This record gives sequence, structure tokens and C-alpha cells, in this order.
Amino acid sequence: MNKQRSFLFIPLFIFVVLLGLFFRGLSLDPNAMPSALLNKPVPQFSLPRLENLQELQTQNSLQGKVTLLNVWATTCVTCKEEHAFLRQLSSQGIHIVGVDHKDDTVDAQRWIAQLGNPYDDIIVDEEGRLGLDLGVFGLPETYVIDKHGVIRYKHIGDLNQRVWDETIQPIVKNLQQQI
Repeated sequence: MNKQRSFLFIPLFIFVVLLGLFFRGLSLDPNAMPSALLNKPVPQFSLPRLENLQELQTQNSLQGKVTLLNVWATTCVTCKEEHAFLRQLSSQGIHIVGVDHKDDTVDAQRWIAQLGNPYDDIIVDEEGRLGLDLGVFGLPETYVIDKHGVIRYKHIGDLNQRVWDETIQPIVKNLQQQI
């Protein structure tokens, strides 16, 4: 009879273990996840620009200056929140290229017209192939690209003043000083 009662505690034990794993998962920093593309060139692509869908943008255009490659969509609430900060960075001369990820092009054009354009260029990734190649799993995501087109840092989530000051600006400054 005692053995049968001890089996009653097995579901409770499993529940406690799962609860512990759940709370452990909540405390993880998504930016701590390493990117498989870190220190590798931006994947090859040939995609249209938002302003002129006939002109193609390629990974070669991400060379020559340090670039923030910002992946966004009009359906992303956090992307809208970070948009004003991106405009602020752009006004300070930071080179930003946007990737409109899995989005309706007309909605994206309207969104940029309403909120302003912080981007030096916008790539239309309607099918999400570039996002898939980059390893995007949530929006927004921002990649720091060096002058040679190599990914040096990946940030998951919104780019804001704290993230800029503490993490991304020092990386950008360091990369800008390199030849």
C-alpha cells in the first residue's frame, strides 16, 4: 500500500521540475544566443529595393562602411517602437539599411511615408529568404556589418538608447576606426 501512495507524488515531482525549467527559460537573455553567421560575410542575395522595386540590392552594397542591418516588418509592434530611435541614429550619420521582412510592400511604403525613413536603403524580403539565411527568428533584429560586409554582432529585440550606449555603439566605433 505504501508503494502505491509514492506513485501519487510522481506527477507533482514532474510538475515542479517543469516549473523550474520554465522559470529558468524566462531568465535567459535572447542576445546570448550565438549567431552562426558571426564573423562571416552577409549571405548572398539579390532583392528589390522598396523605393524602386526594379532596382536590385545585393550583399555587395553592404561593403565600404559600417552598417546596421535592421530587419523589421509593419506587423511588428516593437519595430514601430524602435523606429523613432533609428531615425535619431540616422540623423547622427549612422548608416542603416532596412530589411522589410515577409511584409506587404504597399503597407511598408505607407509605413515609411507615415513614420519617416531612417534607412539609407530598404531591401524588400517579401518571401523571407534573406531573413532565413540570416537566421532571423524574431523581429526586430539588428546586425552590425563591418566595412568588408562581415557580420560582427547580432542584436535580437528593439534597438534603444540603452542597448546603443552599452553594446552597439562601442562595436560600431571600433569597427569605424579599423581600416
